[in-house]
Amino acid sequence: MDQISYKTISVNKATAKKEWVLIDAENEVLGRLASKVAKLLRGKYKPSYTPHVDCGDNVIIINVEKVQLTGKKLTDKQYIRHTQYPGGQRISTPQQLLAKHPERIIEHAVKGMLPKNRLGRAVMKNLYLYAGTEHKQEAQQPKVIDLNSLK
Repeated sequence: MDQISYKTISVNKATAKKEWVLIDAENEVLGRLASKVAKLLRGKYKPSYTPHVDCGDNVIIINVEKVQLTGKKLTDKQYIRHTQYPGGQRISTPQQLLAKHPERIIEHAVKGMLPKNRLGRAVMKNLYLYAGTEHKQEAQQPKVIDLNSLK
């Protein structure tokens, strides 16, 4: 008897087709930017998406200091960290972080949207953040993507 065989094709590290993508964060809303970047890093926009494999793209984000926060989040939102010493809780606002380390706001938002396991940590290494328009990955010839074209 001749049967048609349907097999689910699972992508592995060797067969994943990773691309380089460039995103300009100027005048983009932080949460919407972060969710689309997280999907790009995981590879969810690809038809060959495999949940347990790093099959996403390498994402370069420029102009991270020009990202927008809606409402009063620029002054009222709080990022809490601890130095691991007694009384070492430190609180900072996005306004303070943008002045000192503008990359950390997008990094924090994207990291929160990725899985909390070794795959999430591996995928996070594919994210490159730069304040300003210059970046070091010109040799990879990244493809410029408009975030409004993605769902």
